[in-house]
Amino acid sequence: MAGRKRKPDALKQLAGTAQPCRMNPEAPVASEGESEAPDWLSERAAEIFGQLAAITDRMRIASPDDVAMLALLASRLEEIEVCTAVIEDLGRVYQTVSTTGATMHRARPEVGMRNEAMRHAQALLAEFGLSPAARSKVSATTPPDGNPFADL
Repeated sequence: MAGRKRKPDALKQLAGTAQPCRMNPEAPVASEGESEAPDWLSERAAEIFGQLAAITDRMRIASPDDVAMLALLASRLEEIEVCTAVIEDLGRVYQTVSTTGATMHRARPEVGMRNEAMRHAQALLAEFGLSPAARSKVSATTPPDGNPFADL
């Protein structure tokens, strides 16, 4: 599919850009409730999952329907932590000796693995509106009661 990603109808309404001709009246509605970390997550990833679930709950965007995406994000963030620890311990490069006896410096595989995990985590954070740019696009405040033009 070419072009921009479709913006959810709820975000259009919050941003004040909702137009009836561009809304989907049959869009599925996410269920309410708390998300629980799946069993396949490691202990550290489950901790990260809990932190992410608390953040999305405070932002009022949490749903148990999003467990798989939150678990994927938590797993990628844990992978970033693991790769970073290896890089800090062993360095970004390692030396090899070629068949001719020349010493070569090569990038450690964990550097590439961490870069890919960071790229994926950044995309997932943006999907949940957890990056500053994504968060600044929408204001989730409640409208004031009464007539806003009464003071005029």
